[in-house]
Amino acid sequence: MPQRVLVTAGGSGIGLVIAQAFAAAGERVHVCDIDRSRLEAVSASSEIGTTAADVSDPDQVAALFDEVQSELGGLDVLVNNAGTAGPTGPFESLSFDDWHSTLAVNLDSQFLCTRLAVLMLKTACGGSIVNISSTAGLHGYPLRAPYAVAKWGVIGLTKTLAMELGPYGIRVNAICPGSVGGDRMDRVVAAEATTRGVSEKQVREGFLRQTSMRMFVRAEDVAAMVLFLCSDAGAAISGQAIAVDGHTEGLGTLRVEIPR
Repeated sequence: MPQRVLVTAGGSGIGLVIAQAFAAAGERVHVCDIDRSRLEAVSASSEIGTTAADVSDPDQVAALFDEVQSELGGLDVLVNNAGTAGPTGPFESLSFDDWHSTLAVNLDSQFLCTRLAVLMLKTACGGSIVNISSTAGLHGYPLRAPYAVAKWGVIGLTKTLAMELGPYGIRVNAICPGSVGGDRMDRVVAAEATTRGVSEKQVREGFLRQTSMRMFVRAEDVAAMVLFLCSDAGAAISGQAIAVDGHTEGLGTLRVEIPR
């Protein structure tokens, strides 16, 4: 039988590519996104179900899962993909609002969605949860403290949930993408270039030098790993933080000094 899959922030970027990969594999897929126009485009071009929702809001998450239950009749896979880059700047310059909003989207959303998904996965007698973290959750990330902290938290949540849910046949893993090429990465590069007072070309070359393979990851690479983890081939894999990154040698090691 096809798996019933929910992908958060699936209206564009990595989330959309993950959702499309599941759909191409014959699974029944539902996505949510905060951007209604993106969801309209998804609905117009595929049979993927959609719900407009801010997954950092408990009430909207509850409504989302009611709709998933109604449309899919249950759940076998949750992909916690929603995230935001957050602010770029020295730690002492960050506002509490920026800090809180970054953690809310990147970490609180995973708590809120997983809490409800677990009830459905237990009813299904097993399943998979894949949490999207980052190499920033493995190495830290200068000038991006809220983002790095949230992504470290995602890994802690993943490993704890794997312990709790393993006896129910539910496996939980985190994927840690490196720098993923695309519009979001372009915005990150631009923000860092402005903060550091260097060119975007210098920032982009710095990102490439941080990986052994001198590459940006493709969204398709991340999607392939998600599908593997949720397949029978990944049945014995749980509690892992798996980097899909061209081998990150270390974030921040090649940064230029911030002007004082």
